[in-house]
Amino acid sequence: MVRFGYTLLTEQAGPQELVRHAPLAERAGFDFEVMSDHYSPWLDSQSHSPYAWSVLGAVAQATERVELMTYVTTPTIRYHPAVVAQKAATIALLSNDRFTLGLGAGENLNEHVVARGWPPVNVRHEMLSEAVDIIGSLFDGGYLDYAGDHYRVDSAKLWDLPSTRPSVAVAVSGPQSVRRFAPRVDAMISTEPDAQLCRAWEDAGGPGRRIGQIPVCWDSDRQAAVQRAHEQFRWFAGGWKVNAELPGPASFAAATQFVRPEDVAASIPCGPEADPIVTSASAFWKAGYTDIALVQVGGDRHQDGFFDFAGRELLPALREAAEKDVG
Repeated sequence: MVRFGYTLLTEQAGPQELVRHAPLAERAGFDFEVMSDHYSPWLDSQSHSPYAWSVLGAVAQATERVELMTYVTTPTIRYHPAVVAQKAATIALLSNDRFTLGLGAGENLNEHVVARGWPPVNVRHEMLSEAVDIIGSLFDGGYLDYAGDHYRVDSAKLWDLPSTRPSVAVAVSGPQSVRRFAPRVDAMISTEPDAQLCRAWEDAGGPGRRIGQIPVCWDSDRQAAVQRAHEQFRWFAGGWKVNAELPGPASFAAATQFVRPEDVAASIPCGPEADPIVTSASAFWKAGYTDIALVQVGGDRHQDGFFDFAGRELLPALREAAEKDVG
């Protein structure tokens, strides 16, 4: 069965609003909720970026049923992996074992702020690999001493561990990252409906859970939705190889200055109807994804109508279509 999630997008809402959205998404019927972990928004027009881990602690108390997940945290430059392990264990406890730690190699946008530079992609994968080892070892309990090429850990221990070991998911983008992480974590994350990536994950021994994400822009007025998606989400057009390298909102604005509203609408379902969203999401489950998180583009005032639409029409339509295709 395909599961559908809601994205608590820290770049487009403040902490109070995100905590308000979380139980509304749960009541609308979403199966899980993911949260971005950014220091900066992609564009100035998004205008938010609270500290995700504080918000997650509040969301864990505001919700009862939904799984929570970072989508994704980078445990390499801005955060040391031993500290990420402590934060994840704490959220797992606060949520009564409803937390999955989603990890990734990150973007320059968020990591450059601590002035340690932005390494090339192969080095970032090496750093993430060491971080996964450190976090996994700390989740296992006991003291850890670790000496790697990128990190050292001196007599670290997590003193508050949940009864169930937190699951770890890692964002992958190609054969190199798949081979590196598939045998070592609990789930795959990707933003592209790539069947070849899913097959490679399975071939490399990766577990069955594969998590994707799609932006949508619901509004009763389609043209208003198109304009809002262009204003806040045109950065998405660059793809992750570009998005990982640009250092700040001004760079994303410059890189996307010639992206037109109709270009954004061609890749993001916009407007009041469920069918375009179902069509967009179906590319993921047909490629082999088991979980799909939706991003509703827009700040606080654009979420309530979306939750009503999701509970009444969208989620039933998504589940019916997925059931017909994959069972």
